[in-house]
Amino acid sequence: MHTAHFSALTAKHAVLDQRIASESQRPNPDSMLIAQLKKQKLRVKEEMAAG
Repeated sequence: MHTAHFSALTAKHAVLDQRIASESQRPNPDSMLIAQLKKQKLRVKEEMAAG
């Protein structure tokens, strides 16, 4: 069952994944930012699983 909300969560999850990958590729990655992005990504994933 795909709703607009689920689609929005999927898109947000993909954007967060891309931002994590992008930050990780930098010469001097910001580990605090990466940790924050990973927490956001986990919250989105949990909401996807619950909905």
